[in-house]
Amino acid sequence: MANTARKLNFMIRDEIARELEALVPAGERSRTVNDALAKELLAIRRRKLTDRLRTLRKKGPPVATEDIVAALRKDRKSH
Repeated sequence: MANTARKLNFMIRDEIARELEALVPAGERSRTVNDALAKELLAIRRRKLTDRLRTLRKKGPPVATEDIVAALRKDRKSH
């Protein structure tokens, strides 16, 4: 599938826009912003998943580290 792009309309703080214009050549700005946004979205997804795992962990019974290691070893041997 080819990479497609969409034009979005949103605001960027003035000081960030000035720094972007000063540091990044005109032809590279979209790529730079896309890369930065992709990294931030990944961080947001990871935080949400971590929060979900913490919530699930609180709901379940505590499990000893040795039990976890044993279960992982057993699972790996079966594959």
